[in-house]
Amino acid sequence: MWGDIAIAFLLAFITTFVVTPYTIKLAKKLGAIDLPDERRVNKVAMPRLGGLAVIAGFFVSVIYLLIIMSIEKTINLNGEEQYYIKLIGFFMGALVLGITCFIDDVKNITPLFKLSGQILAAIIIWQSGIRIEHISIPFLYKIGLNEAFSTILTLGWIVGITNAINLIDGLDGLSSGISLISCLSLIIIFSLNDSPLIAIILIAALAGALTGFLPFNFNPAKTYIGDTGSNFLGYSLAVISILRNSKNIYINSNCSTVNSFRTTNI
Repeated sequence: MWGDIAIAFLLAFITTFVVTPYTIKLAKKLGAIDLPDERRVNKVAMPRLGGLAVIAGFFVSVIYLLIIMSIEKTINLNGEEQYYIKLIGFFMGALVLGITCFIDDVKNITPLFKLSGQILAAIIIWQSGIRIEHISIPFLYKIGLNEAFSTILTLGWIVGITNAINLIDGLDGLSSGISLISCLSLIIIFSLNDSPLIAIILIAALAGALTGFLPFNFNPAKTYIGDTGSNFLGYSLAVISILRNSKNIYINSNCSTVNSFRTTNI
């Protein structure tokens, strides 16, 4: 497992680090620039499409690993939980959110339009089967949720965390740095509590992508992550935190042991 985590991290890191300079050039070409004014802390014009590099690093790493692990039969995406459907939902939601926020970075759209994109992405996630279905009270019991409340809580969680990360994106390295700390913390938590392997791979890839981006985002920043990146970070953290509690079946490296994990809860 730790070898897979290392590969996910390093591949995402290298891809993001290599791609980020190209996103700076693209931002300048498209006019996706944060200009200095009384509301902004940057003193010079700043490209704001760095999030594209983070997304590229994340997906290159995840897709590569899933293909290799499926070939080696060290992970089963078509088992009881049908993780391939949930991953397709995750990718589609990220695509909807990415397109919406890319337009915002380049053209500036209304907050309502951007919120609509966030809600649509969250609905896609819920429809794919990634849901909050229980609330666990530590050391006591688990409360089951009916479908209506599960829907409201799942959508509220995803949209809320997405906006929380987006709203703190105001200083050099702030949203990306906080998200990286969250990722590293979640890797440790996931590894200690029998979380699904797929969730660990996803969070490791996100951590690697952020590590590759931060050298360009630390003060003095060369580029910003933009709404495309900050929304993707919040969306990914929210979804992976739900996904890590899903029941999962995967095969270990010697293909002899099958491990099951608990049903979705929060």
